[in-house]
Amino acid sequence: MRVAAILLAAGTGSRYAATTGSPIPKQYVLLAGRPVIRHAAEALMPHVACIQPVGDTLSLSEALDGLAVLAPVAGGDTRQASVRAGLEALDRLPPEQKPDLVLVHDGARPYLTPALIRNVVEALDAHPGAIPAVPVADTLKRGKDGVIDGTVSRDHLYRAQTPQGFRFPLFLELHRASASLSATDDAKLLEDAGFSVALVPGDDDNIKLTYEDDLVRLERLIGPTLLPRVGLGYDVHAFEEGRPLILCGITVPHTLGLAGHSDADVGIHALCDAIYGALAEGDIGRHFPPSQNEWKDADSARFLVHAGQRIRERGGMLVNADLTLICERPKIGPHAQAMRERLAALLEVDVERISVKATTSERLGFTGREEGIACAATVSVLVP
Repeated sequence: MRVAAILLAAGTGSRYAATTGSPIPKQYVLLAGRPVIRHAAEALMPHVACIQPVGDTLSLSEALDGLAVLAPVAGGDTRQASVRAGLEALDRLPPEQKPDLVLVHDGARPYLTPALIRNVVEALDAHPGAIPAVPVADTLKRGKDGVIDGTVSRDHLYRAQTPQGFRFPLFLELHRASASLSATDDAKLLEDAGFSVALVPGDDDNIKLTYEDDLVRLERLIGPTLLPRVGLGYDVHAFEEGRPLILCGITVPHTLGLAGHSDADVGIHALCDAIYGALAEGDIGRHFPPSQNEWKDADSARFLVHAGQRIRERGGMLVNADLTLICERPKIGPHAQAMRERLAALLEVDVERISVKATTSERLGFTGREEGIACAATVSVLVP
């Protein structure tokens, strides 16, 4: 039996947008670094002969780029209209490619197990339709004006999920005959026409992304296990006349600047070394050799942007960074908040994850003699 899947992505996700403020439809929100709908497509692919995406064609093409799916078709104003659009697209395939069975799946349900898909398909041997469903476990209350208006028996009640499966010719025929209706559930067309629809065991982890908490649960299911790693960085630069003093991306008024091949930003250099150390990727000199003229007088912000990108490219995240500048002068306190904000912007993290503070060496050593500035940095990152 040839099985096809219709992957629905025409909804706007209004409840998700209302609770999160996200301008991106929920099916395209990034989950473990990839769009939610891409996870759904990849879960379906081993079990079907083809996938027909339905929704905004441009967004779908971008989200599913590189996957062997059919060309997306535009969705309709209702779920039923979007399913119909997918069915008609499948019916236009050459006869040898038309499906015998079709699965209809929500693009906002990214966590699909092979067993769930298999159970739906196998049930179609005996029934013209089948849906995965989970028995209702919680007590149900009916409410009115903010108070309980009654208790609803949960006996024989189920929460319907997708993918829902159907025999393709019958399902297409029922859709064509019911074009004026607006069924929010695919199985209802078969129910209303008197056909049996099987209930197969659903999965509590088959979550439909609707609220912000759902994304947290899905990250736990789909995202890789992240392990904490700590990096230490330390850098020193001597004072030099005729150069600006740049610390943590901020130009600080002072009579002297710092000597170095680049702009000699001792704070950013120490922070970069801490990040590269946490990732076990060497030090800043490995990535930006001082022997190369390309980095002569370079803005160290470029180095920190690269270090932040390396965290994200590794599938990780910066937990926090703590920097201590060591000098007698200038005073760092008046500039610490601006430094925090600049470092956070370069690393694309919240400013609350960045700490910048200072200390003196009690007039001891080269910093005590005001020959230069040192910086110690510690970072914590989570990486797979």
